[in-house]
Amino acid sequence: MASIRTNARKVVCIGRNYADHITELNSARPKRPFFFLKPPSSILPPASGPVLRPTGVNLHYEVELALIMGKTVRDLDAEDDKGAMDAIDGYAIAIDMTARNVQAEAKKKGLPWSIAKGFDTFLPMSNYIPKAAVPDPHNLELWLSVNEEMKQKDSTQLMLFPIPRILAEISQCMTLEQGDMVLTGTPKGVGSVVVGDVMRAGLRVDGQEVKEGRIEVKVEEKAGLYEYQET
Repeated sequence: MASIRTNARKVVCIGRNYADHITELNSARPKRPFFFLKPPSSILPPASGPVLRPTGVNLHYEVELALIMGKTVRDLDAEDDKGAMDAIDGYAIAIDMTARNVQAEAKKKGLPWSIAKGFDTFLPMSNYIPKAAVPDPHNLELWLSVNEEMKQKDSTQLMLFPIPRILAEISQCMTLEQGDMVLTGTPKGVGSVVVGDVMRAGLRVDGQEVKEGRIEVKVEEKAGLYEYQET
């Protein structure tokens, strides 16, 4: 898992790829995939410690299927399903942690979201999931619980934009390189966590849990000088 963090030169995240999630955040439905970046330094490998909540931050979870790229992809055609799937080396489950109040302010003022997504520990990851364990990434069940209470549980069949379209849109803008990660969006049910909460997440294939996809991580307070203040 450490090699995933080492090899990821960038983490590209697809926004608003599940209709019900768009509704719950009162966002506009996109006409085409749009994406933002998280720094690789935000990756939290399994058993590497807690998610750290910065002072003053309303911390939200978003469970997602992550694609681990196995080769360089540039200017991919959206109709090239085989080219897209062949470019994927494997998968992982990720929790895209978000400083929601920071993001809300940025949206309101037309500012970038980077700070809301990029704090250290803001991307807890599962172990690497081999492609053989995921016969169809468009037919998986993603789930996340907080303190044993299920919060997110939905199928990747509900993605608005499928994986080939996602990779095409990204690669027509920026080259995807071996080791890069692509997060494919989160289903409905996002919400806040506080210090002391324990998040668990994973995925199921045909109702069976994929053991490599499990995440269990606690939330703790972040030490240091940062404290949220209005920009």
